[in-house]
Amino acid sequence: MAVEMEPADVIRLIMQYLKENNLYRTLNTLQEETTVSLNTVESIDSFIADIKSGHWDSVLLAIESLKLPDNTLIDLYEQVVMELIEMREVGAARSLLRQTDPMIMLKQTQPERYIHLENLLTCSYFDPREAYPKGSSKEKRRRAIAEALVREVSVVPPSRLMGLLEQVGSMRLQQFPGHLSPDMTINTCGNKERHVEKESFPTQLYRHIKFGRRSHVECARFSPDGKYLVSGSVDGFIEVWNFNTGKISKDVKYQAQDSFMMMDDAVLCMCFSQDTDLLATGAQNGKIKVWKIQSGLCLRRFEHAHNKGVTCLSFSKDSNQILSASFDQTIRIHELRSGKTLKELNGHSSFVNDASFTQDGFHIISASSDGTVKIWNTKNCECIHTFKSLSRTSEVPVNNVIPLPQSPEHFAVCNHSNTVVIMNMHGQTVKTFSSDRKEGTDFVCCTLSPRGEWIYCVGEDLVLYCFNYTAGRLEKTLTVHEKDVIGIAHHPHENLIATYSEDGLLRLWKP
Repeated sequence: MAVEMEPADVIRLIMQYLKENNLYRTLNTLQEETTVSLNTVESIDSFIADIKSGHWDSVLLAIESLKLPDNTLIDLYEQVVMELIEMREVGAARSLLRQTDPMIMLKQTQPERYIHLENLLTCSYFDPREAYPKGSSKEKRRRAIAEALVREVSVVPPSRLMGLLEQVGSMRLQQFPGHLSPDMTINTCGNKERHVEKESFPTQLYRHIKFGRRSHVECARFSPDGKYLVSGSVDGFIEVWNFNTGKISKDVKYQAQDSFMMMDDAVLCMCFSQDTDLLATGAQNGKIKVWKIQSGLCLRRFEHAHNKGVTCLSFSKDSNQILSASFDQTIRIHELRSGKTLKELNGHSSFVNDASFTQDGFHIISASSDGTVKIWNTKNCECIHTFKSLSRTSEVPVNNVIPLPQSPEHFAVCNHSNTVVIMNMHGQTVKTFSSDRKEGTDFVCCTLSPRGEWIYCVGEDLVLYCFNYTAGRLEKTLTVHEKDVIGIAHHPHENLIATYSEDGLLRLWKP
């Protein structure tokens, strides 16, 4: 038996693999250098439905690796611009009109059509009769674009390259004498069984990213799939990084074109949806934005999420609700689908520094500068328990409250003290970890390793304290910055920690 394939088909198999793994920069390079194009979508029905419903973020993401006729691209981008203008998303419409290749081409080849869009952009109102003359309409334009795009694409089964390799690996190799030894094996497991690293504390600087003191990082998170590190800065920029190189990631196409996600005030917090598809960011002015991480498009804005700065964000399990906390002493639940604020939780008497849904979604745990941790009922928003983790009369601010991965009914409580406490849902102390240093060592932030074997706290003394959960003791200390440390984040499945500081540096640490 022999498998014969055209060279172009082999290249398309590789291209499909690159596309499925979001390696768009490599895919585009391969398409340019080979002149072979991969015009595939996951589902033509879904693709048509997205176009006819105006789900342009999904459509633009689907076509970014396709080779399409110039006229088709121009028609598509023109429609997206008009609908953004209709929704009064003028900033996004202006960016697409003046910075994307199809619109620049429209300006050069059909200036009158381009000027029509510019006029719509600057007009204080949107009149469909002006936008769609000669009996046309939004729905008719969408149908025409769907028909044009469908002619250019096809559907293929997913993971064809890995599937083919698995077929080859499972063949009876004895049938091919002289080609492969029967003792040889082909491992085609790909990423199905990720190598599980033994969790270990950091000992050395791996990379650093320099921002400058005027644009220092206020928050940073690794994506749940482990591919990206995203930072939010005091100047409002939200940037996706390749943490292995310490450089801006060019695998997300908008950054390759020097376009970035941005808020109009300091970005204080962020969180990912569990599937890494969405990124929510909260700002100093109380606003929240939700982004599609692959396209960089803003999916939803909550302009009045809070009256003061947003301190933390957390997605619900189904990614349709966002939990937010704020300096305004409230916790709120917002619905992504409707764009409405659904509930408000009141009870803290100072800044709410941290809040998150429990794993089952039935409760919310919050931590505040009033010195308390509160447990709330998600359904009726009532406070079930209030407790202090330290038996002191004075109010010790609580920086973080983090559920333990290995035991979700327990959580780590990081106070502005030299002690971090493990508590249960009834307020009972299970374990206590202390730096045993007295002066100027109060903790400012905390994170856990993915399996909860290590608790990492950074103190006012700029030192990272590494506590072994099982052994119950401090194992390692490491000075991580020269100026006040703002935060810390842990990679979801590697021994990699990010710390960021007022010194304008984000540093990455490894064992």
